[in-house]
Amino acid sequence: MQDFLLKTADLFFLVFHTGITLFNLIGWIWKKLRKWNLMTLLLTGGSWFLLGIFYGMGYCPLTEWHFRILEKMGETGLPNSYLKYLVHRLTGWDPDMFWVDTLTTIGYFLALICSVYLNVHDVRKNK
Repeated sequence: MQDFLLKTADLFFLVFHTGITLFNLIGWIWKKLRKWNLMTLLLTGGSWFLLGIFYGMGYCPLTEWHFRILEKMGETGLPNSYLKYLVHRLTGWDPDMFWVDTLTTIGYFLALICSVYLNVHDVRKNK
């Protein structure tokens, strides 16, 4: 039974965390979702940079919780990055951490810029 629960939790975090990641990157595209996208981007940034002061830059509670489940399932040698883990899990490729961090940072700030710009534009247009 515990094995089933761990596998279910693993699948939940895989889908949910990956979904949040994709939503952060492209959620600003849809006007009705822009406020939610900005909120999730700000929460992500708050986690990475504010909680990161105490737990290490880039800290994400979803990653920590997911990795705890994976460790209970016997996984070892998990990386510090969810995206590095995700790429390896889905493709078998083990990308260099420098590039994972670089592309993650670029993607985050590009999405944040787009989201802030479009949210401000939407507010000004509705006045």
